[in-house]
Amino acid sequence: MITMSTNPHLKYLEATYFLDYEQPVVQSIIQEFKSIKSVRERAIGLYLKIRDGWRYNPYHFSFSKEKYRASFIATKTEGHCIDKTILMVACARGLGIPARMHLAKVKNHIGVERIIEKFGSDELTPHGMVNLWIDDKWLKVSPAFNKELCHKCNVATLEFDGEKDSLFQEFDREGNLFMEYLQDYGHFEDVPFDFIIKNFTESYPQIMKKFKGRSDFNLLEPWPNLSASD
Repeated sequence: MITMSTNPHLKYLEATYFLDYEQPVVQSIIQEFKSIKSVRERAIGLYLKIRDGWRYNPYHFSFSKEKYRASFIATKTEGHCIDKTILMVACARGLGIPARMHLAKVKNHIGVERIIEKFGSDELTPHGMVNLWIDDKWLKVSPAFNKELCHKCNVATLEFDGEKDSLFQEFDREGNLFMEYLQDYGHFEDVPFDFIIKNFTESYPQIMKKFKGRSDFNLLEPWPNLSASD
């Protein structure tokens, strides 16, 4: 009998409160891939669907636990990198592909004016990625940037071939530095809700001051520019 001790990757197939892939709204996303026999092809198809099916928007954030459930994120049309990571991890598990979250701190080098204005920094943290177990190895993939956004930022669309890691593009099409990884927080079996909230709160104290007492906020709302003296 196959158990957790004989196959340690079984835990990365389990449904959880956050990774609730048994819910109909998540099942409807993965239904088209269930008949594909190749794990690699299933993973590629899912990656493309999550990458382009939900527009990347880093400016909406929530401290509400229920909004980190895959079934909630599936009802949206956009999300930040953590949203899309949660959704892809849940969907992958629903397709029998062991999957887990991976978090890091990244630095953006292109189009940073708006990010600095809204976050008070050109560093984004925590940034979400996905680890997939395919052909006896873990692969890192980042479905955050949809195709339209890549074109707008003049960077090549990030592809995934099911064989190699697929992380953020380091340079744009003209050779300028685009994205840089600063710190690796490691991987997580389930959504580390408390860590995510603590990391965000400690990294962006000026945002927390502005939206004090609110559990959901939109950084695109009009408000004074952040400054070191605020």
